[in-house]
Amino acid sequence: MLMTKEQDHLAQIFSAALDRVDPYKIINNRLTLSNEVLTVMMDEGNIIVDLKNFDRIIVIGAGKATAKMALAIEDILGDRIESGIISVKYGHTENLKYVKTIEAAHPVPDENGVKAAHMIENLACSATEKTLVINLISGGGSALLPSPMCTEIDDEEIAITLEDKQAVTKALLACGADISEINCIRKHLSNLKGGRLLRCLRPARSLNFILSDVVGDNLDTIASGMTSFDHTTYCDAISILDHYELREKIPPHTLKALELGNHGKLIETLKKEEFNGERTENILIGTNRIALLGARDKAIELGYNVQILTSRLEGEAANASDMLWAIAQDERQWSLLEKKPACIIVGGETVVTIKGSGKGGRNQEMALSFLMRLGQDKLEGKDIHFLAASTDGNDGPTDAAGGFADSAVLEKSRQMGLSIADYLKNNDSYHFLDKVGALHKTGPTNTNVCDVQILIVK
Repeated sequence: MLMTKEQDHLAQIFSAALDRVDPYKIINNRLTLSNEVLTVMMDEGNIIVDLKNFDRIIVIGAGKATAKMALAIEDILGDRIESGIISVKYGHTENLKYVKTIEAAHPVPDENGVKAAHMIENLACSATEKTLVINLISGGGSALLPSPMCTEIDDEEIAITLEDKQAVTKALLACGADISEINCIRKHLSNLKGGRLLRCLRPARSLNFILSDVVGDNLDTIASGMTSFDHTTYCDAISILDHYELREKIPPHTLKALELGNHGKLIETLKKEEFNGERTENILIGTNRIALLGARDKAIELGYNVQILTSRLEGEAANASDMLWAIAQDERQWSLLEKKPACIIVGGETVVTIKGSGKGGRNQEMALSFLMRLGQDKLEGKDIHFLAASTDGNDGPTDAAGGFADSAVLEKSRQMGLSIADYLKNNDSYHFLDKVGALHKTGPTNTNVCDVQILIVK
């Protein structure tokens, strides 16, 4: 299906959102190097680091956007970098000279991720007080850096395996848990997450550049907070399992590890008092809000009256779609938020409770749910156009960022005799949208700041 004018506008607006959170550009705009003095420009006061005080600079990190971050650091520091290792999702790479890249699986971890975690942990543990460590952290880092806990309690070995981590991850993804809940459990089954990486780095100095992919930008949730103190506990992890009735769906010894921690027999994640003694700075360089501002500016340029509603959209994707459909109708009838032509922009991260065996992601599910509403509309949505997409370019376990929903897509699906309801019941939004040519494919974007949804009402 050929892209309509409005779909092209939606795609341009989304592209502008991505450009605003390009980590290569952000880091180059924030960091300067002059006379061996590295300056990180911050609104609340610049961070000044004299490189002459260090005999080593190492770069480590994990996440979908980490390769672009590393490319920027290489361009700034060059051969001052002694060594480096990053873990990225398959295909989310750049040509790096000083930093080794390991590609691994996301959202369910694999052996490559374990290999990367082991190598990064060893490099981190080699750091001394004369080492400057550059940490590059972005969304996806939790899955891309799995370091399953292994410890001994009362002469009994507690060893979490990769297969255990995979089973826990799959159970959490399927039940509809949000990222903060998923990462709470990940942190308490890991050697590196929940600030534990900082324990490896002692007594080195570290600068941690972080791109947020979580609603609210909580540092202890982004990539499971490897360089942040953690406010969650083993007790919280157990409560999440009970809330989603997962005790019987995860490997018994992972549950045992969490219960041992809850009874004080395992060391907790890093807490604020311990964090305050670290030689580290967490530097948040990109967020969903910044992406929304980029989208807003492009929409204005294209002639729309624009309203950003929120960067904190959460909950079930289908429910979020219903809300956005209600907003579209208010815009059509009363121009409640903006005069027409209006462009309403939201961001955040929804979830899908999986009930079927199909293929898709939260944004594709949202687009297909929105299309269902269009089909029930007396005007068939002829003045309403919608795009939901993930900023990393991969919505769920698919090669599409998201999908379009408008009258052109609806008409094509009717010509093909496709039942929207049947595809939704099977969580098979990808194959529906693929058949009607309504997937939005960007390829890996090498950035990651949650999702963006764009609504045009003409």
